[in-house]
Amino acid sequence: MLRKIMKGGHRKPSKSDGNDFGLGPPLNSGSGPANNVVVNHSSRAALGPPSPHSRPTVFVSPPMNTVEPFPFFRDVPVAERPNLFLRKLQLCCFHFDFTDTLKSVREKEIKRQTLLELVDFIQSGSGKITENCQEEMIKMVSVNVFRCLPPHDSTGQEPTDPEEDEPYLEPSWSHLQLVYELLLRYVVMSDTDTKVAKRYVDHSFVLKLLDLFDSEDPREREYLKTILHRIYGKFMVHRPFIRKAINNIFYRFIYETERHSGIGELLEILGSIINGFALPMKEEHKLFLVRALIPLHKPKHISVYHQQLSYCIIQFVEKDYKLADTVIRGLLKYWPVTNCQKEVLFLGELEEVLEATQSAEFQRCMVPLFRQIARCLTSSHFQVAERALFLWNNEHIVSLIAQNRTVVLPIIYEALEKNIQSHWNQAIHGLTINIRKMFLDMDTELFEMCQRQYAEKESRARHVEEQRELTWKRLADVAAQRGGEDMITV
Repeated sequence: MLRKIMKGGHRKPSKSDGNDFGLGPPLNSGSGPANNVVVNHSSRAALGPPSPHSRPTVFVSPPMNTVEPFPFFRDVPVAERPNLFLRKLQLCCFHFDFTDTLKSVREKEIKRQTLLELVDFIQSGSGKITENCQEEMIKMVSVNVFRCLPPHDSTGQEPTDPEEDEPYLEPSWSHLQLVYELLLRYVVMSDTDTKVAKRYVDHSFVLKLLDLFDSEDPREREYLKTILHRIYGKFMVHRPFIRKAINNIFYRFIYETERHSGIGELLEILGSIINGFALPMKEEHKLFLVRALIPLHKPKHISVYHQQLSYCIIQFVEKDYKLADTVIRGLLKYWPVTNCQKEVLFLGELEEVLEATQSAEFQRCMVPLFRQIARCLTSSHFQVAERALFLWNNEHIVSLIAQNRTVVLPIIYEALEKNIQSHWNQAIHGLTINIRKMFLDMDTELFEMCQRQYAEKESRARHVEEQRELTWKRLADVAAQRGGEDMITV
């Protein structure tokens, strides 16, 4: 509750607030009460034709009661549209207080309608956007979206289920959404010349966009994901920089903060990027797998982004099957010890990796792998044991096990016997019997050998236990004969 009060929590977005692609509701600039506006401000002269040498403009808040309607683009001659476009951009650089819904209502609506018309103008391709207009547009976007984000909840609690707790929603979203939509349409527009645009959508701009992925508003992160992915696709010059910047975010998250709202969205972008990697894979990309993706299994909040992380990992293995051994050993390195739900996630991911693993890579890691699986088979948490037993439902994994049964069965035979003898859950008991029968049918001679070895080990263990009990009995007898005179009692 305190978190909601501090951040000004709002209602959950309804289905009408956005679509499946996170791009918000359909934009319709042809409706609404305002035609857009012009600001009469005595300290700012009217703009003339755009100059290629124009200096950046410093924007200030508009005086109250000085906002008047602007004409639509279609109502002015084509030659005057660039000048009108610049005026509208200047208007949209003004900020308003959204914490007070009753404050500047008219001005907020005028800015919203102006943004709608700008988006419609860009989307319709009504006129070529000059370089000066592009520069001013990126400035307007920067003024609106680059801001200090509210602090994370510092209680240290695990993120709650979105269905149980309302997410934080940005109060100024009615304006921010349109600014993001304008930027997106500009980036994807076929007329956008990357040689010109890269002067304004530069490394600094991209880095600030990446900083905004920490926003707790899921609608904003969806827009950022789409925009950054489009920038990566269109601006080849930025690709190495974007990958390196995302790496740095991951490093900070893994080794310092373990708090970031946008890890899942960044991994979604990377999943698409990895899918496009050329073969043979560059050493840079393999290092990214080892140094960033695999260590992302370490943080305790992995459940928030595990689906996207697992997809990226599988993409690497499917592109280069020789990486399977590296991935499996990485999973074993970060295998959870006390977090059963996290262990279930690891087992699910492990199955997908094994599905893409070839025999040679399987043989390199099968001994440590099945030692871990054996521990999972006997877990008292039935979901962990059940998920481990489900590995035998996969035909490819069963095929790999069958080819290497002389190594695998001796490792897990004891775990199977313990489950049959003493596991409390009947479903686990039944699944274990099925797997035991599978091995018996697979290689009777090997199975009987493992059975004898297990019986001998149990016999030795019983003998050791009997000797221990006998030793304690002798000590007790000696103590009784002495009458307890030398004994220390507590």
